[in-house]
Amino acid sequence: MSVVAAAFYRNGLRVRDVALDEPMPEAVSHSEFVWIGLLEPTEDELRKLQRSYHLHPLAVEDALKAHQLPKVDIYGDQLFVTLRTAHLNGEAIAYGETSIFVGPNFVISVRHGSPRAHTQLRAQLEAAPGLLNHGVDYVLHAIMDYIVDGYFPIVETIEDDVLAMEQRALATFLSRSEVMRLFTLRRQLIRFQRLLGPTIELVRKLLHNDVPCIDVEVRPYLNDVLDHVRRVESNVSALRDVVTSVFEISSLLEQQRQSDITRKLAAWAAILAVPTAIAGIYGMNFKHMPELETQYGYFVVLAVILVLCSGLYTRFKKAKWL
Repeated sequence: MSVVAAAFYRNGLRVRDVALDEPMPEAVSHSEFVWIGLLEPTEDELRKLQRSYHLHPLAVEDALKAHQLPKVDIYGDQLFVTLRTAHLNGEAIAYGETSIFVGPNFVISVRHGSPRAHTQLRAQLEAAPGLLNHGVDYVLHAIMDYIVDGYFPIVETIEDDVLAMEQRALATFLSRSEVMRLFTLRRQLIRFQRLLGPTIELVRKLLHNDVPCIDVEVRPYLNDVLDHVRRVESNVSALRDVVTSVFEISSLLEQQRQSDITRKLAAWAAILAVPTAIAGIYGMNFKHMPELETQYGYFVVLAVILVLCSGLYTRFKKAKWL
C-alpha cells in the first residue's frame, strides 16, 4: 500500500482519516488542512489526488518520474517542492526523491527511494499541536528539515572513514584498494555537493520570495533549515579537501620513503665500490706489479679498505643516508 498516512487536522489535532478519491475537505482557517503521505504511488493514485486537490499536471508528471533536481515551482496558489534524500548503502551514497505538493489547506508528500519514513516525523508533530497549528507551511518546513537532517550522518560516517585512512597514510603505504576508495569518496562528495547547491537556492526562494502558502511566522524556521543545509555544504566541501590532502600526503610520503631507500642503496653501493675497486686492481694478471712482493701488503690493503669504508659509512651516517 503506497498510502502511508492521510488525515485531516484542525487546530493541530488529528480529526479523521481521509481517502484519496474524496473531495478536498472544506477548511475555514489555515489551521485546518489535510496531510497525505505517499510512498512510491501508482499513476492512478496520483491522478485521483490530482482531481481531488486540483494539482497541476506538470507537477504530477514530475512527481511520477522522480528524476528532478531540488527545485520549487509555483502553480497559482500552490507550491511544488522537490528535494533529494540521501542515505548510505554500504559504502556508497544512495539517493531518493521527495516531492511535496502544498496548497492553502493541504500537504501531499510523495517519496521515492528513501528508507526514512515520515511516520516518526508525523508522530512528533502530532504530539506538539501548538506547532502543527501553524498550518501547511510549518509541515513543509518540518519535512524539509527532516530530509536535511538525514544528511549529517552521511557526512559524519565518511569523515570517520577519511580520518582513519589519513592515520594509516601517515603510518604506512596505502593499499591500491584504499587509494581507489579515496577516489570513489571524492566522486561521491562531488555529486553530493551538486545537490546541496540547488537545495540552498530552493530554501532561499521560499525564505526571501513572495510565494503562496508561506506565512511570515514560519520564515525563521525556514532560515534554520537554510543554516543546516549550509553547514552540510561546508562540511562536504571540507571533506573534499581532506580527501585530496590524504591522497597528496600518501603520495608525498611514498616518494619520501622511496627516496630514503634510493639513498641507502646509493650509500651502500659507494661503500662496496672501495673494496671492489681495490680488489679489481690487484686481480689484474700483470707480471710486474708494484708491492706484490711486500711482506705485509695484504694487511695494508685490508687496513686501507677498512679505513676508507669506515670513513664513507661515518660520512653517510652523518648525512642521514644510512
